Amino acid sequence: MVRVKPVSREWLERARAHHDQLTKPTGSLGFLEELGVRLAAIGQTLRPRLGPGAVVVCAADHGVVAEGVSAYPAEVTAQMLLNFARGGAAINQIARACGAVVRVLDVGVASAVEAPGVVCRKVRPGSGNIAREPAMTPEEARAALEAGMEAAREAVREGATLLAAGDMGIGNTTAAAALSAALLGLPAEAVTGRGTGVDEAGYARKLGAVRAALARAEARLGGFSRAEPLSILAELGGLEIAAAAGVFLAGAEAGLPLVTDGFPVTAGALVAVRMVPEVRDYLFAGHRSLEPGHAHQLEALGLRPILELDMRLGEGTGAVLSFPVLRAAAEVVSGMATFAEAGVSGREG
Repeated sequence: MVRVKPVSREWLERARAHHDQLTKPTGSLGFLEELGVRLAAIGQTLRPRLGPGAVVVCAADHGVVAEGVSAYPAEVTAQMLLNFARGGAAINQIARACGAVVRVLDVGVASAVEAPGVVCRKVRPGSGNIAREPAMTPEEARAALEAGMEAAREAVREGATLLAAGDMGIGNTTAAAALSAALLGLPAEAVTGRGTGVDEAGYARKLGAVRAALARAEARLGGFSRAEPLSILAELGGLEIAAAAGVFLAGAEAGLPLVTDGFPVTAGALVAVRMVPEVRDYLFAGHRSLEPGHAHQLEALGLRPILELDMRLGEGTGAVLSFPVLRAAAEVVSGMATFAEAGVSGREG
């Protein structure tokens, strides 16, 4: 499907050795140094530069909303796509501030959305109710995956050097919880949060829906441990989660630094890594959200979040907000003088 070249261990070592020769005490820039080393290794250059960024906001509806799992009605998904198109959403403001283009991809919104800037690659009008039926067929999951891949490739063709995925879909933290529990071997309560801010009764319904979905899908698949990631995605995921996985697959194939957002998008990243493990080499965690399952996802991926701002909006907001930090990390590697170049005495011993 895609071929992803692993990031060279030799380049990681070379970039780290170069960073240690820059005019600063070793490690004094903390995690920023590790970010810069990884960016240099991904680009195979000691002068990494990050230009324009892009975020693909993947959108779809979810049949599980019928179980009362969200504080907002399903029609909000379509309404928010119009808001994105008009430039009125949080992601539009953050992208403007952080040098990123917003690309909106409809892979499964229940109603028709026609607006400039919204790319329609609708696979079906919303996923099935995962508490009672599969989210989609494997063929539909692959179609949504391929829609995300094409959106990423288009962003690369138009000059993106840094790529993130975002999400919009009422009910998608329920799907992300079920999918993450299945992929990570965790109980429903470990990964199920309050999403849009449901009350106690709503949370009980949401947890019940995740448990029901897991029991149903595990029985259909004969267990999760040996099931193909695409099959698990089709049973429990969402069309926009599949598209986000596609963004990461195609972005890694193109050799770009890739930034995860919150809980649903990182579920897509998990799927991408399960399908092609080398994708992990290109991933950066933009932030850690308040959703309890997000920490488990990042731990499984071995990713440390760049930001922790108690965000839980989605849309790609936390991912894009980290773009300036990544650009700064690249500029440090590219622009700082070494001790020898600056004529500064280095550390002795």
